[in-house]
Amino acid sequence: MSALPRPVGVRPDARKSAALARPIAVLAAPEFAVLALDQGSGTASVPVVAVGDPVRLGTLVARPAAPDSVSLHAPVSGRVRAIEQRPLVHGDGLCVVIENDGAERLDTAVRPVGWNGLAGPELLERLHEAGIAGLGGAAFPAGVKLAAARTADVSMLLLNGAECEPWICCDDALMRERAADVVLGAQVMLAASGADSCVVAIEDDKPEAVAAMTTAIDAAGDARITLRALPAVYPLGAERQLIDAVTGREVPHDRLPPAIGVVCQNVGTAAAVARWVRTGWPAIARIVTVTGSGVAEPANVEARIGTTVAQLVAACGGYCGEPLSLIAGGAMTGRALGTDAAPVTKGLACVVAATASDLSPRGPERPCIRCGDCSAACPAYLLPQQLHRAALVDDEAGLARLGLADCIECGCCDYVCPSGIPLVERFRAAKARKLERDIDRLRAEEARGRHERHLRRLAAEAEAERRAFDEARRRARPADPG
Repeated sequence: MSALPRPVGVRPDARKSAALARPIAVLAAPEFAVLALDQGSGTASVPVVAVGDPVRLGTLVARPAAPDSVSLHAPVSGRVRAIEQRPLVHGDGLCVVIENDGAERLDTAVRPVGWNGLAGPELLERLHEAGIAGLGGAAFPAGVKLAAARTADVSMLLLNGAECEPWICCDDALMRERAADVVLGAQVMLAASGADSCVVAIEDDKPEAVAAMTTAIDAAGDARITLRALPAVYPLGAERQLIDAVTGREVPHDRLPPAIGVVCQNVGTAAAVARWVRTGWPAIARIVTVTGSGVAEPANVEARIGTTVAQLVAACGGYCGEPLSLIAGGAMTGRALGTDAAPVTKGLACVVAATASDLSPRGPERPCIRCGDCSAACPAYLLPQQLHRAALVDDEAGLARLGLADCIECGCCDYVCPSGIPLVERFRAAKARKLERDIDRLRAEEARGRHERHLRRLAAEAEAERRAFDEARRRARPADPG
């Protein structure tokens, strides 16, 4: 078989060594756990508790409201003190606040799972109930994704350990220290999805993780699980780009990976599945990289969901220097945090406390020189310079034709642009405008449908009245004497 093409992208400074210098630190449970009902997928779950209710560790706190939302469980035992708006990583949102009583009393439902004795559909249902979501950042429910894979009869489970984003190294630390958990999670997800094989994909700039995972795979003796080392290119960790790099097959732009026989999950998700089957713990903790020149002791920390960013930083020695910005995520796709009161969610992989030495301020924007660097770097094979021209004039048809929907907002075009044009910012704005228009169109269609149904109802009522009047008049006529 011919070699696969080298991945397209950029090679920014990784900046991961500081946080990897220490082992994973397990933080104490917070005094107050702030559970965001939207854990990062975009759809909030629905609370099933009220203020004043007692809860135990693992008690169900909120149920999914849509296919992309997840179950939430209490990460501590105690009492619900509030259900209120709080600042989140992605803006304000409704949260369930639980006061920790320090007792760590387990809910009766928290017990090891005999997954080998469960049929695939039942295993999927149980996994979904555990609230396990994609820990790579999207926070999409793992059970829903695996169920779709089973329905599509996928052949490959692809575990994403690429972790290409600068600063973020929680998956690297996980694979170094808990490789056996990743392998066990892979075996459980193979059973749940019905896939025949599993490939663990890791970038080749993580030799310690590669070595640990190789040892764990060999120890498991499961021939279905193999490891693939890939070039360290950003954004190889993006789902579609990783599938292309591993299989040589491209996911159609209007389809999902199961359409080509692949389901992709993060290695952190696999480890969460392993913890669930071993202990019964639902998804109530995750590893977060806390780093940047503004943190005294950068590290990877395992924190309960609902721990605040301020508590993460305090556990890493506190702030140092003069942090100019708090960033949720890495340097390329991260978003600015307005406050360190935001809580850890299932989708939060990294917090960067950045100082002036970490930030490369964008210079003044200059006109596009048509150099083509952005097109050469785009991992989705788009034409960012043409997309930019269409975005500036809000050419909806042109943006659709040029594939705006396929832009993964990775930031490669921004990174290489010599003119300092904020391309991704404008692409996001264009997507937001299109979404607003789509919503307006949908509302208009719904209003038109309601109006048409109203007119049909009025016409039917008028016809019924006319028929009733004709019938009454017919009956009121005198009988024919003849």
